[in-house]
Amino acid sequence: MNLTTSYLGLSLNSPIVASASPLSSTLDGVRELADAHVGAIVLYSLFEEQLTLDRDSLTRLLADRGYASALVEKSESVRLAQTPLDYLKHVTAAREAVDVPIIASINGGPNPDWANYARLLEDAGASAIEVNLYFVPTDLDVTSAEVEERYVDTIAAVTDGVDIPVAVKLSPYFGNVGNVAKRLVGAGASGLVLFNRFYQPDLDIGRRAVRPALELSTSHELRLPLRWTGILRDRVEASLAVTSGVHTSDDVIKAILVGADVAMVASALLKHGPDYVETLHRGLRSWMAGEDLTSLDAVRGSLSQSRLERPEVFERAQYIRTLESAS
Repeated sequence: MNLTTSYLGLSLNSPIVASASPLSSTLDGVRELADAHVGAIVLYSLFEEQLTLDRDSLTRLLADRGYASALVEKSESVRLAQTPLDYLKHVTAAREAVDVPIIASINGGPNPDWANYARLLEDAGASAIEVNLYFVPTDLDVTSAEVEERYVDTIAAVTDGVDIPVAVKLSPYFGNVGNVAKRLVGAGASGLVLFNRFYQPDLDIGRRAVRPALELSTSHELRLPLRWTGILRDRVEASLAVTSGVHTSDDVIKAILVGADVAMVASALLKHGPDYVETLHRGLRSWMAGEDLTSLDAVRGSLSQSRLERPEVFERAQYIRTLESAS
């Protein structure tokens, strides 16, 4: 049974990709993911602060933000201690250690200066780069159009500077997600990863302080990326990856039906371990056997919006039907 797929122009042996997580922050973790037969590995992200600030400066910056001070107190983690040079070495070592594609990940706000480091990631052996644009505009005078233009300018600069494919990990918080996606592809993005999870701080009412809060995703969160993947399939010239909420083989199947080239998994692997990939593969193969499928290409995108005769009616009808089901 053929589980192969193509993502960012890369040939993968599976549609299940290990998304950026602490599992890939060490070489042993990378080997475990490869041994679990994932299609590709997105390395744990290098953060913008690591590229621009030394550790002391980072600590002061986070402490000034208040809500992040608790995180700094626990920051013996390899991610915060890792330098940009360490990350490049990790990319090279991972590339040499395993046979699956290694996708480097950079995480930060929109900044064309990322292009300089992207070239180094390519030289280090990355098969592709995932740009995780994490930016929460708090300046009330900055317009949505200005924010979107910063995204587009950043991706244009990064893609112009490298020959390897670049994917953009997007948030859903735009007035028109589809238009932003189209413009990013026009700027050179080879793929779109839908969607980034913004971790929201919580409140400690005893201390009357803001504190970081990290929760793993659930399958319930899959609905939003499924919807937009189905809308974008065949309407943008880019690979599509579904992320946030992929926990079961059914979730993987849903992602493929709406048109995803790959389903990215992080929380489920953190919860169950890398060997859980085999459980996902087993469920996927069982479903394919029941549907008499020899490959996934025959059904990929079969439930996307572009395959429907009147997609705009379908969208509204499903909305109304969902509300009526509550009664």
